[in-house]
Amino acid sequence: MTTTEYDNGGDLASYTDSLIATKDSRVADFGTLSFQEKAGPQYRRGQIRYVGSGATGNHENDSRILPSGGFTFSNMLLPPGAEGPAHTHHDVEEAFFVLEGQVRVGIHRGPDEVEYRTLGYRDMIVVPAGVTRSLKNEGDSDALFCVVIGTQKPQVPTYPEYSPMHGVTRG
Repeated sequence: MTTTEYDNGGDLASYTDSLIATKDSRVADFGTLSFQEKAGPQYRRGQIRYVGSGATGNHENDSRILPSGGFTFSNMLLPPGAEGPAHTHHDVEEAFFVLEGQVRVGIHRGPDEVEYRTLGYRDMIVVPAGVTRSLKNEGDSDALFCVVIGTQKPQVPTYPEYSPMHGVTRG
């Protein structure tokens, strides 16, 4: 994202429009994480991108995404029973803010120690870099939550040996 048009007296209306991503222009992309379904159908979930593409894939050709300057912002749609497997972002913190439904968040320290908390409407958790986390929708309806990652392009997360994603590849 640049300020060139703004700084150089360009069309302010056009510039303002370039800063906006509307709900109606978003789509839930169930394909970007579909490789994780190799470990089970419970890992089917949809990413709705707003700013940047996160660590889940290369979406540079998606013209609907606002360019990332220093963070990514997306919504994640978890159908009932859907899970986000245990994973670690070694380079950056990640925040989850619940908009709809309930999401059980796990903070893992190795394969045998985990703390779970259930977050609901307008609840939030921020997970520091290097801390392993997981998610699950244990409700009867879709859960929708914001995901903010504190860098322009996060590294691909790793999956600990106890995660069902350990060893699962995109190919």
